[in-house]
Amino acid sequence: MFVNQLYKEAQSFIESCFLELGKTNEDLVKRLADIRLEIEACGTYTHSYEELAMGAKLAWRNSNRCIGRLFWQSLEVFDSRAADSEDEMVAAIFRHIHYATNHGKIRPAITIFRQELNRSKIRIWNHQLIRYAGYERNNGVIGDPASIRLTKACYELGWRGKETPFDVLPIVVQIEDQPPKWFEVPREYVLEVPIRHPELSFEGLALQWYAVPFISDMSLEIGGIRYTAAPFNGWYMGTEIGARNLADEGRYNVLPKVASLMGLKCGSNTTLWKDKTLVELNIAVLHSFKLANVSITDHHTAADQFKRFEETEQKLGRSVTGDWTWLIPPMSPATTEIFHSTYDNRIVKPNYFNQDIPF
Repeated sequence: MFVNQLYKEAQSFIESCFLELGKTNEDLVKRLADIRLEIEACGTYTHSYEELAMGAKLAWRNSNRCIGRLFWQSLEVFDSRAADSEDEMVAAIFRHIHYATNHGKIRPAITIFRQELNRSKIRIWNHQLIRYAGYERNNGVIGDPASIRLTKACYELGWRGKETPFDVLPIVVQIEDQPPKWFEVPREYVLEVPIRHPELSFEGLALQWYAVPFISDMSLEIGGIRYTAAPFNGWYMGTEIGARNLADEGRYNVLPKVASLMGLKCGSNTTLWKDKTLVELNIAVLHSFKLANVSITDHHTAADQFKRFEETEQKLGRSVTGDWTWLIPPMSPATTEIFHSTYDNRIVKPNYFNQDIPF
């Protein structure tokens, strides 16, 4: 039963992949025959690099929660399926970070490690390759509350941070059932942006954020094959930092500090102090990234780009799936066309999927 199901998944993917690549029907028939033989002999099959790269790009195009899909064809795909040790994995991860960061001119990329086989898999424990630690203390949390669980796990593995609000966590990798290993990210690979405001004195807030969002805990599924370690990145939309990471009460919760800086009173919701501070914080994020020559987009531009993506897909006869609750930006959503649109939230493969936390 598994063999038949895997072949059906492979057939569906190869047909769409070869159509995208402009392959002939003869090429398609031969490849499917080879895959069937490989599955019957081994219980699985192996993607060519061409198939792997197209699969990763199609997964981005099919990602219902992503507003930045206009650029799906620009994804750089690094094939690291031959990596068989933690050291080789981390070397590939550092290469990815260096390539994608590109001195601030962010380049979308993905590094794909070997496929899951008979429940044997490799994992990256981090939600993002670069993320700040969170230390739970009696008087509150130092750093990012979203990282408390991983920070505790890293401490159990022997890592120690400086306990500042912006300690970069180590990268933790695990191969099959072997003990996990952690690796400090070299400082020269971590590009960070100090948050400044063009008019207000933000310096006293001592805020900063890292330049690139590297998602590293999702699986990539292509034609029935699961890649359980496949970190990927795009670039930030400003509201991800200014309206969520720094603003959420469950994250850095800096809006009250910004309000104090602005001389606003926080006692009544009717003053809309949260809205005023949220706008200024987001202005500061965009201003700071641009000042540092680091790629970023505002949510209005991102929404316009998504509209172009929809129009392009429509012209090519492809329907656009989407999760409306994720596509609308977390600030002023009603000012974007996405807010007034509806989307089919069905899952189309290839795609990226959440996985169980491994610790």
